[in-house]
Amino acid sequence: MCNDYAREIEADKWIQYMREMEHVPPFEWANDQTPNNIGPKQHIKITESGLTVGLKGGKLIGSMMKWAWKERGRPIFNYISEKRDFSHNDRYLILATGFYEYTASKNPKAKLKEQHLFSLKGEEWFWVAGIVKHNAFTMLTTAPGPDIEPYHDRQICIIPPKLGIDWLLYDHPERLLKAPPTGTLGVKTLQRWGSSGPLS
Repeated sequence: MCNDYAREIEADKWIQYMREMEHVPPFEWANDQTPNNIGPKQHIKITESGLTVGLKGGKLIGSMMKWAWKERGRPIFNYISEKRDFSHNDRYLILATGFYEYTASKNPKAKLKEQHLFSLKGEEWFWVAGIVKHNAFTMLTTAPGPDIEPYHDRQICIIPPKLGIDWLLYDHPERLLKAPPTGTLGVKTLQRWGSSGPLS
């Protein structure tokens, strides 16, 4: 499951992209205040803040929100999407430029895992479909597509930039919650060897 993702794009640049898109409502920050923690981050982990976008009053509202709420003492950071109806949920989009998966190293002497950074080919950024409770978000997941299957048995629900508004607007947006076809995602693998090699 995804417990680490990247947002390595300047907010001003991303907002400009949004303004240039067709059929996208105007964007503004919640309470008309620009958050002070919207700078690019290579790693965003559970309980840290992520940049989210919701739809209210015909406008896209951006805010920094905590990743994962707690239920029965455990953080809900990923949420299975299959066979669920999200038409009545508080749907949000999570801005990302990449996400990480970790696997056991092929080096038998390695103590740490290999880190794999996935990105959306042909795009500088993408959305992750999410829902919000208790002023915190969780990422929706689905069965893995062919690009992720060798690395994990689940994957987050990725939405291309131009289709994000559909997740917020559609009465039944579940059709968007599918893994992309082969070759949609690029991957960069980093060795994390510990005492027998370099950490990334």
